[in-house]
Amino acid sequence: MATITFVGAGSVVFTKDLLGDLFSFPELHGSTIRLHDNNPDRLATATAMARWTAAQCGASAVIEAHADRRAALDGADYVLNMVQVGMFDSTKVDLEIPAKYGVVQTIGDTLGIGGIFRALRTFPVLQGIGQDMAAVSNPNAWLLNYTNPMAMNIWYTYAATPVKNVVGLCHSIQHTTHTMAELVGVPFDEVTFHGAGVNHQAWILRFEHHGEDLYPRLAALIERDPELQRRVRVEMYRRFGYFPTESSEHSAEYLPYILKRPELVERFRLIPNEYIDRSIETLQEYDEIKSTLAKGENFEIEQSLEYAIQIVHSIETGTPRVVYGNVRNQGLITNLPEDCCVEVPCLVDRTGLTPTVIGKLPVQLAALNRTFVNVGELTVQAAITGDPRMVRQAAMLDPNTSSTLSIDEIWRLCDELTVAHGDLLPEALRVTLG
Repeated sequence: MATITFVGAGSVVFTKDLLGDLFSFPELHGSTIRLHDNNPDRLATATAMARWTAAQCGASAVIEAHADRRAALDGADYVLNMVQVGMFDSTKVDLEIPAKYGVVQTIGDTLGIGGIFRALRTFPVLQGIGQDMAAVSNPNAWLLNYTNPMAMNIWYTYAATPVKNVVGLCHSIQHTTHTMAELVGVPFDEVTFHGAGVNHQAWILRFEHHGEDLYPRLAALIERDPELQRRVRVEMYRRFGYFPTESSEHSAEYLPYILKRPELVERFRLIPNEYIDRSIETLQEYDEIKSTLAKGENFEIEQSLEYAIQIVHSIETGTPRVVYGNVRNQGLITNLPEDCCVEVPCLVDRTGLTPTVIGKLPVQLAALNRTFVNVGELTVQAAITGDPRMVRQAAMLDPNTSSTLSIDEIWRLCDELTVAHGDLLPEALRVTLG
């Protein structure tokens, strides 16, 4: 049976969902589940959660807890990465220091100044995971990454680590298409859709029901519903012609003309620094789960929309599925840069994961995606080359940051964030440039 390692298993809420997925497949009941986290309390909670879930599902899985990452990766067939380097304290830094300079963010985990520094904190961990996998894991092991910023992390992984098989997984396309189907009143399992782009800024290119294009129905609904028009992603659809796959809170950060205008922040009902409150809620949920386990009380076990365990099941059993994955662009989207990380449909079966060739995106979609890709490329190259100037250049090209600050202000902001994050950053980038 498969050996599946959870790195960052202390993200207990997420681990709970993935365990529910895993034990919903009888073919995976005999798997070995290895849990790793560098926080002993969280690792203990995740282990208790895993053992409870396996027992409730009647699974004979072997559950192991490992404080040592390499031991957890020894012989692993699948590695599920969900680490958040720096946790809540670093999240606050990424949002609160830029706010002092006037840079408004909502989530700050994907693009922009928050996304850049979140990536730079994560790259050293990805390098370590890659080296450990190369040394001790199954030579054909898959790294299934959930950690944001997705596109930058996957790009760095295949460009700078020994990992051969890596895919980034997100739930934005699944949730978006469910929402779209609900809006137009069509059962989701009767909808045909096709999407592509970059993670958190992909696009639903086809949206159909029994051959009928559902976009006209969606457009008519939006035009008669003023409340729907108060969503950033709906405004993007109206202006770009295709529905984006990420929430309004995220999408607002990837544009140069919303968050710096208070009237648009109000119109689109955006909450500056919203991710801080979300993070506090996640910490509270962790405490609730820990308390519930201690009391021996039950949880509801249900399947999520996540792809990771579906991939494991398909490779292990040969059951073919289509999932959406973040992979290396090798001729997949021809009007986005070669080698950048793109999100496309992928066939997964016993042979592994095979991305779909999309060809050209509509020109306006590719043009916006390239503004996204530019920031990611410079951030990845900053880490690979050890050039701290590239960190500042990435921030200078970010639409939100560059529309708010002068060049000098951007460099000072990067200096302050560099000092604040300190040893979490790659060693060569722990310098200030004045």
